[in-house]
Amino acid sequence: MSEPLRVDDLALARSSTPVRRRSAREYPLAARIALGAALPFAILGLWQFIIVLDVVPAYRLPSPEAVFLAGVDLQNRGLLATHVAISTQRVLIGFLAGSLIGLVVASFVGLSRVGRYLIAPTLGGVRAIPSLAWVPLLILYLGINEDSKVVLISIGAFFPVYTVVSNALRHVDPQLLEAGRAYGYNGIRLLALVQLPAAVPAVVSGLRLALSQSWLFLVAAELLGAAMGLGFLLVESQQNGRIDRLFLTILLLAVLGIVTDMVVGVLERYLLKRWG
Repeated sequence: MSEPLRVDDLALARSSTPVRRRSAREYPLAARIALGAALPFAILGLWQFIIVLDVVPAYRLPSPEAVFLAGVDLQNRGLLATHVAISTQRVLIGFLAGSLIGLVVASFVGLSRVGRYLIAPTLGGVRAIPSLAWVPLLILYLGINEDSKVVLISIGAFFPVYTVVSNALRHVDPQLLEAGRAYGYNGIRLLALVQLPAAVPAVVSGLRLALSQSWLFLVAAELLGAAMGLGFLLVESQQNGRIDRLFLTILLLAVLGIVTDMVVGVLERYLLKRWG
């Protein structure tokens, strides 16, 4: 019986290939946080400066204070946290489902010539369909319920993972594959223990793009008869002329996107430490 393939063996197999050098030492955490916060605070200062000079009418650009007070009002009425929680739940469920299916299909297309020639051309066409074009179709087949919203978000998450990972798997170092086969790994075991770990940077990039795409598809998903959620709040604010809530919703979507991307960043550091 063959011995299990260890991380050290994979590293040895990669030793003859060029290794990306760390170009520079990373900044301390406090410096990274300060640099990351510099531009948002600069934009906030410019926003307030425009309000003070009355360059743009209030009905077109609310002040930062008005946006904050709109959030306080929704929170006091018990609505803000509910909108955020419902939208976050939809995004996470759709993201996980779409990413998992994307990994499976990417593995088939990336490692199989039959899959590449059979599936890839069709998915290339489906990928070009705009998110709003799916809305009437999902309403027709799934109805106006939670399933249709999650499916739409899953579609948005699927394509970045599928595209990036399938391409990466086609370019895995042949020496790694030879090392894996020498230890008796084939099929699913070769994929799980050699090929996917070798494509970890691409997998993480695909997941980050999929998460961003999931938030983009959220607004279209919540057009499907939603009564709660940030997409619903965005549309309702536009219809009611509540520009303060409109800006609040956009800012909340940006913050949630940053937070969820940071979670994927933690996963990226773990995976790169383990397999990178």
